[in-house]
Amino acid sequence: MTTSEQKSRTVLSLGSNLGDRLDNLQEGIDALFDAPGLDFIAISPVYETKPVGGPEQDDFLNVVIVADSSVAPQSLLERVLNIEESMDRVRDVHWGPRTLDIDIVTVNDVTSDAPELVLPHPRAHERAFVLVPWADVDPDALLPGRGRVADLLPAVAGQELRRRDDLSLQPPA
Repeated sequence: MTTSEQKSRTVLSLGSNLGDRLDNLQEGIDALFDAPGLDFIAISPVYETKPVGGPEQDDFLNVVIVADSSVAPQSLLERVLNIEESMDRVRDVHWGPRTLDIDIVTVNDVTSDAPELVLPHPRAHERAFVLVPWADVDPDALLPGRGRVADLLPAVAGQELRRRDDLSLQPPA
């Protein structure tokens, strides 16, 4: 848990595969930083990815955000869930299509096995759409309990992922 004076390096992964995917990501980013407690550090390039698991569905646009947070992880989770709900996120089908998905990947070296918030994210090390953009913005990043993100990349090299340099997102105002 953090106090208002402490900042925790926080990594968030955002994805969208319904509606205007790029606009959904931008709205999610803006909403994350509208409330106090998150200080923007970096945003990755946009990637287009095939869905992992779940039913057949459209491709995702994905980005990774790095921020310094003075918000407790549980409070950050509440913020994330409220943003997803405000953007009509539907949770009817496990790993189904979504307007916006925001995952808390890491909060410093905090570990948690709480059912509502497992930290670090339990599948981050298996997902190219998390690791590749994260490595773009923080080449020396560490995934607690798994090691250097750069060292995890070969294990996900076979996953379909395409950098979309024709698309970009704006840092929060």
